[in-house]
Amino acid sequence: MKELQMIEKTTVKKTMTRILPFILLLYIVAHLDRVNLSYAALEMNADLALTSEVFGLLSGIFFIGYFMFEIPSNMIMSKMGARLWIARIMITWGIIVILTGFVQNAAHLYILRFILGIAEAGFFPGAVLYLTYWFRKKERGRATAILLLALPIAGLIGAPVSTWIIDHVYWLEMAGWRWMFILEGLPALLLGIVVLFYLVNRPSEAKWLSQEEKEWLESELQMERTESNHINKKYVGEMLKDATVWKLALIYFSNYTCMFGLSFWLPTILKNLSAEGTTNVSIGLLSMIPSFMGILAILFGGWNSDRTGKYKEHLVASFIIAFIGFACASFMSSPGWMLVCLTVASFGLYIFAGCFFAYETHFFTERTAPVGIALVNSIAALGGFLGPYILGVLNVKSGMLFLVVLGIVGTGLLITLKQKTSETFIFEEEKSLESVGKS
Repeated sequence: MKELQMIEKTTVKKTMTRILPFILLLYIVAHLDRVNLSYAALEMNADLALTSEVFGLLSGIFFIGYFMFEIPSNMIMSKMGARLWIARIMITWGIIVILTGFVQNAAHLYILRFILGIAEAGFFPGAVLYLTYWFRKKERGRATAILLLALPIAGLIGAPVSTWIIDHVYWLEMAGWRWMFILEGLPALLLGIVVLFYLVNRPSEAKWLSQEEKEWLESELQMERTESNHINKKYVGEMLKDATVWKLALIYFSNYTCMFGLSFWLPTILKNLSAEGTTNVSIGLLSMIPSFMGILAILFGGWNSDRTGKYKEHLVASFIIAFIGFACASFMSSPGWMLVCLTVASFGLYIFAGCFFAYETHFFTERTAPVGIALVNSIAALGGFLGPYILGVLNVKSGMLFLVVLGIVGTGLLITLKQKTSETFIFEEEKSLESVGKS
């Protein structure tokens, strides 16, 4: 017994230290390259004569390409393996971000942002799927929480670095916002090459695990897959007919719309409310505050939901906190109070991120997970289009109230969501056998 406990302890520790920091690094770069357009807007919009409506559409069009190719991308990864497919994703998106530094008009931006969505499609749902190959349900909340730390960390890094590049780098007589895209696209390109040599597809291929550790981990994961086959839909066709997957998609859509609406517009909202002459670097530093709070929120959501097993309750609380923050923000006209309210909203949104992606995997089997996770994420990705676009079309007050409504919708859907357990399955089987016996 003690020997088995020691194998469990060392295996979990090895997988967490080997896999999670690297996947976190990849997603930091991904999120930075996805939202650095928001910092470029501080100078780019004037240089290219982009209106707020055009910028809102530019911010969101990325997610149209993302939506279209996310499910095919995840299906390819499940067959090809994470190592090759994630490397392909990173190398292509790095090249596209670098090319964005050379755009001359809005049309160029529309094309490249759409193609960037296609190139990056599948990275995040692929990463969530990849974690199910290595971590049991009881560790998955912590594992996905560490992955999701990329969102606030990218904000903490991106805000000061991006605005510093914009204000200080003018090499070869090119504007700083152009160099921001070029310099921030290079890490994705280089890390894509590193993935080919570092990432391992499955535990059975891991040279850094002993044979006993491989066998223990594979047997534990196989037991969970067997249970999942009993309590969830086994085939993709059955899963698509189940309301659960569509509820999960709409719940995540509500969060996604709020998250990316806020991410893309936060710097511009703060700048418009600030005194004339406020520097881009100052705006970048202020934009770091919600990201810092996001780190605490994600860690709390991931660790505490794993500890208590109450994922649904954490998700409901996250929406309530978020829509209170947005509701208060709709009445604010000073940059300080606006930042306080949006930090509260961010805290709620990031609690959601800390536990939702572990929670959703409880509803899928090994067969349905590649399509199910990608489907939930791809539908939610449409919120990445809607959020920035709506905030570009509406004024700040109306935009914030729109996000409040989405938070209420997400809360309502969560309340109606039912999750089966192995005990539920046993009870249903016993009832079925009783009815057969009576007949």
